[in-house]
Amino acid sequence: MNGLDLYAKVEEYLDFSEEVRQLHKYFLIELLEKDINSCLDIGCGQGELLEIFALNGISGIGIDLSEKQIEFAKLRGVDARCIDLCNIDEKFPCATATFDVINYIPNNELTKFLTCAYNALEDNGYFIFDINSSFGFEEVAVGTLSIDNDDNFINIDANFEENILITDITLFTKKKNDTYKKEQSFIKQYFYSEEYLNNMLKEIGFTIEKVDQFNLHSDEEADKLIFTCIKK
Repeated sequence: MNGLDLYAKVEEYLDFSEEVRQLHKYFLIELLEKDINSCLDIGCGQGELLEIFALNGISGIGIDLSEKQIEFAKLRGVDARCIDLCNIDEKFPCATATFDVINYIPNNELTKFLTCAYNALEDNGYFIFDINSSFGFEEVAVGTLSIDNDDNFINIDANFEENILITDITLFTKKKNDTYKKEQSFIKQYFYSEEYLNNMLKEIGFTIEKVDQFNLHSDEEADKLIFTCIKK
């Protein structure tokens, strides 16, 4: 099992519900203020943001490369597809990418990814996404988390070195005969500075409307940056 599919299995136990609510509220307000009624959610995960959009009159399509996440998203009744961004044929007035989607893209694939996001937009369409700040990687994301309950044991260990966060995930699931099934994998995230992304986005053809600092997991410093870009 790949790392993103394994993360999908343990995500419900991590208790990030308040953080999810805060970040999704930001994105919803942005779309409502811009009077956007349709959106492509890139890296939609389990479809929470699509569900919120629908409740507020915004139609949406979600895409994700994790089949397990798409399975969970479809249970919410949203339009979620396991498809690569670069294979999207439709044009949208807006695209979103929340909870570090950009940080999962390796540097040698980032230009292609952002270009495909650009191509999925209508003229003057918005691309709104967040990334982890250096503080978010160095001070918030690193560390070890263990969760133990009657049915499973989860261990997550994250280390940040040379601008890459490697998160090891181990899941022990209790079987009917009281033995345990072990699943183990990892995910990688890559740090990108605001200046680096600004330059890349402009080269592709985006105009940067704003970059907001956002305190999601910490009150000390902003652990996220949220970019609002326009296809010109």
